[in-house]
Amino acid sequence: MDEGLRRLAEIRCFLIDMDGTIYLGDRLLPGARAWLDLLDSRGIVYLFLTNNSSHSRVEYAQKLQRLGLPVPEDKILTSGEATALYLAENYPGASLKVFGTPPLLQEFQRHGFTLTDSDPDLAVLGFDTTLTYDKLWQLCDLVTAGKPYIATHADINCPTETGFKPDVGAMIALVAESTGRRPDVIVGKPNKPIVDALAAKTGFPVQAHCMVGDRLYTDIALGRWGIATALVLSGETQPEDLAVSQFKPDFVAEDIAMLGDLLREALAG
Repeated sequence: MDEGLRRLAEIRCFLIDMDGTIYLGDRLLPGARAWLDLLDSRGIVYLFLTNNSSHSRVEYAQKLQRLGLPVPEDKILTSGEATALYLAENYPGASLKVFGTPPLLQEFQRHGFTLTDSDPDLAVLGFDTTLTYDKLWQLCDLVTAGKPYIATHADINCPTETGFKPDVGAMIALVAESTGRRPDVIVGKPNKPIVDALAAKTGFPVQAHCMVGDRLYTDIALGRWGIATALVLSGETQPEDLAVSQFKPDFVAEDIAMLGDLLREALAG
């Protein structure tokens, strides 16, 4: 067995992206169910790890179940939950102004934070699909005032069945143009706070994980922390992007089905 397949066979926990990896919109991608069946049959731990903070892990579990994947909530970690964990560790008791969807606001409330529109301690930017000009103006005012500014993640676009829609990275760029400031901390992939959160959640050493995803600058960039990475070409990344990227995956597959074939070969030894 070559060294690459040996490393794949030794992975103790697969971290699986969702948008562009397991599904696009409401369409399950080929091989997704077989991939999870393979992991379950071999007793390999997995955790869905998504930067999309517009939904809670409860909603993601419900969506996966609708698509035929009975995944429990405790196997899902979002950048929203990771941000709440990061703030609980570093800013306990802080009041927050959260720019995000209702499920994201509820995530912070579940972690005991007070949400306020009046002189918050921190400003938190998530993937706010309910963003209005008034909310954007409020965020810029807080950022200009020097409030600590945290973003759940920095993905530029979110993949859909018909293309892409603007994500937090685009909102960060807009705020930066207006205020001259970028977030003080970005929690989601490929940043250290989400690595700390997932390691605490799985209990495995960082090097025992493999990130499976479709984005070079988030999923594959996690490799800088010692995590193995597997790129699937079913979402954002095209082969020509890979050729010029500074982020190089350990494994490349057309989709999750082909990655499953590769893992079977590795496990067969």
